[in-house]
Amino acid sequence: MPIASIVFDFDPLLRLSEGITIRWQTVALVAVIAAGLIVAGLIARREGLRPDDLLFIAVATVPGAVVGGRLGYVLLHLDYYGANRTAVLDPGQGSLELGLAVVGGLLSGSYVAALLGAPLGRWMRTATLPLLLVLGTGKLAMVLGGAGQGQPADLPWATEYAGPGPWGSLAAALPSHPAQAYEGLGTLALLLALILALVTGAFGSRDGRLFLAGLGGWALIRAGASLTWRDTAVVAGLNAVGLVAVAIALGCALAWITLARRRSGPDAAQRGGASRDVNWADPEARPRF
Repeated sequence: MPIASIVFDFDPLLRLSEGITIRWQTVALVAVIAAGLIVAGLIARREGLRPDDLLFIAVATVPGAVVGGRLGYVLLHLDYYGANRTAVLDPGQGSLELGLAVVGGLLSGSYVAALLGAPLGRWMRTATLPLLLVLGTGKLAMVLGGAGQGQPADLPWATEYAGPGPWGSLAAALPSHPAQAYEGLGTLALLLALILALVTGAFGSRDGRLFLAGLGGWALIRAGASLTWRDTAVVAGLNAVGLVAVAIALGCALAWITLARRRSGPDAAQRGGASRDVNWADPEARPRF
């Protein structure tokens, strides 16, 4: 047993009335998403982007996130779904994989942004900080439900859950790595680092590289946190989710290199050299979708 551990002993359910209960984790996630949208709206206004575009793009990320997240979960449990193919489309069975959910949401949101004629690079820049805020605080919200507990640990900061629950992890009373807190706090630290970088004048170009830095950095943090998960290791100590996260980070690095080469090419001055001082057309003058 550890010398000391952090013990959570509370009712994880918000009881509104007889027979009506909501998990505190769910309440926190709703608040997190609302806060992310508010922050995105404030940044979009500062960037001179249309607020109605934000609504369309935000809604458009949902189907991509659901499809990508479900695909990722099926791939991680291919043995089961190979034998139970009808369960692939059953929303009551299994869950979503967060890494590919983020990628899927990015793809569907980008597609709708292109249909709207919205400046994709500027929208990616706008979405970076709100996305990291949602991912970081969303992971911390899992603490309220006891979900995402890691491997058993003999550490002073190991967490355990007392009381009947229901808790989101098996053997929640066993002192374990707070893996969900590792990922959440790491993501918020990355958010703070990017804010400081922006304050000092970094990422002046609006070509999406801020978003790639945020997404790639988050993926590496997720891969690191996954080392403490209870899932079976596949390669180099990484489980399947960790491998997906590493692949996302590599994809972001390749995209970063591609953008950097485009900006440093022989026609960079004509294509993007004046991007810092470009006079964008009034967003209100563009026809509405």
